[in-house]
Amino acid sequence: MVSAPLIAIEDLTVDFANGPHVSRAVDGIALQLAPAEALGIVGESGSGKSVTWLAALGLLPGKAAVRGSVRLDGRELVGAPPRELEAVRGKRIAMIFQDPSSCLNPVHRIGWQLGEALRLHRGLDRRAADAEALRLLDQVGIADARRRLGDYPHQLSGGLNQRVMIAMALAGQPDLLVADEPTTALDATIQAQILDLLRAVRRDTGMAMVLISHDLGVVAENVDRVAVMYAGRLVEEAPGQELFARPRHPYTQGLLAALPELTGRRRRLAAIPGTVPEPGSLPAGCRFAPRCPAADHRCAIEAPPIQSVAVHHRTNCHRQIEPGFSVWSLPKAAE
Repeated sequence: MVSAPLIAIEDLTVDFANGPHVSRAVDGIALQLAPAEALGIVGESGSGKSVTWLAALGLLPGKAAVRGSVRLDGRELVGAPPRELEAVRGKRIAMIFQDPSSCLNPVHRIGWQLGEALRLHRGLDRRAADAEALRLLDQVGIADARRRLGDYPHQLSGGLNQRVMIAMALAGQPDLLVADEPTTALDATIQAQILDLLRAVRRDTGMAMVLISHDLGVVAENVDRVAVMYAGRLVEEAPGQELFARPRHPYTQGLLAALPELTGRRRRLAAIPGTVPEPGSLPAGCRFAPRCPAADHRCAIEAPPIQSVAVHHRTNCHRQIEPGFSVWSLPKAAE
């Protein structure tokens, strides 16, 4: 029996007003996440990955117009009163960001900030909050945790601050953790430690996770399913192994073709030409058409529907690209 989704996003649209002009940052996103599942979201900067989840949690500024549906256990979040959203943020859904130094308060000690989260989300008194804060720092692998509770953020390294952010996210015992580029600013060794920590936390708590990242290698090793976004739209979604072995959308194929191989013969990397279009100047048809080596006249004028190409594998492309074939091997891409 298939379990009901923990969170279901349907036709989510986000528009930003800039005077008389409106820019669409997210356009009709539909995603579901099951309890304890890990979903990776990839795409270039400007694809709408972070905006999607900020909109889901009601964290966008007032000039953002959010439409569609985001249901958490059947409870609608879009348009929900602030009091209801405050009960969800941190308690049911927690979010960590790529730059912890901009999220931690520089004038308060680590212990005070952790304690505030525990009192707010779990109703602990001061003594219980202090004890739980110590346990959380131990859980995320911070040595000499008792002393660190008295430190300010600037006294910790980037890796330790990220661990503190993870501890704060875990303070409310959330059902879902949204990790937005959690390792981008860290060196390779610390990145591996943070990813190991997230895997251990998921194993111990059973929480679901959304991992937003530019790093396809990080996503491949840490999620069950992958969603690829481009210019505000979902262009491909599949189980992780299926997507990396048999990508069907030209954009996904381009992202993978740009990765170097660690073994085998050396090959020339295929760079995707151009850049992601600005939200205020999107192409009329397929948004990837101006950069796609396989685009034709139809792609330029007609937006493609999202369709199933295999079991649990859907893509947003007019062409039915066969498994194992890459449009980036066409002569046009090699010129």
